[in-house]
Amino acid sequence: MQEPMLHLQGLPLKITPRYFTTGAGAGVSAFELVSFDRALREAGFADYNLLRVSSILPPSAEHRSHVELPKGSLLPIAYGVFTSNEEGARIAAAVSYAQPTDPDAVGVIMETEGYMTEREAHDLVVAMAEEAMEDRNLKIARLEVVAVEATVELYTTVFAGVALWG
Repeated sequence: MQEPMLHLQGLPLKITPRYFTTGAGAGVSAFELVSFDRALREAGFADYNLLRVSSILPPSAEHRSHVELPKGSLLPIAYGVFTSNEEGARIAAAVSYAQPTDPDAVGVIMETEGYMTEREAHDLVVAMAEEAMEDRNLKIARLEVVAVEATVELYTTVFAGVALWG
């Protein structure tokens, strides 16, 4: 059976992604939008058009180290992002993903961002992923976290995401 496709302006978009890629980064600039772009570049997602999605990891999705789509493609992604110009403040963003032991069940992606340390962000997304999996009565086979922290200067953006593609 062929996988259902969504056609967006005549171009096919797979309904259920087969792969996912994680990334985190920080960016600094005198311009808020450029700091965001620099954070995306460091995270590995700057050359795509991001489509923010909710936090479900498709069944049997495979982790890949980088996105293998043409530059400029639409890229579904769950993410946490935070920008501040409060000089000297500590900011962080983190995402976690939890995959179940049952390969036919969904996993979850949890994200956070704000005025906090990387450790605080890490611990928060782990706790959220564990609780979300428990709510689904799913045992965790794998739980990973990607996080970033920065001290604010000019405009500083922190970004952490899980992209779904393929």
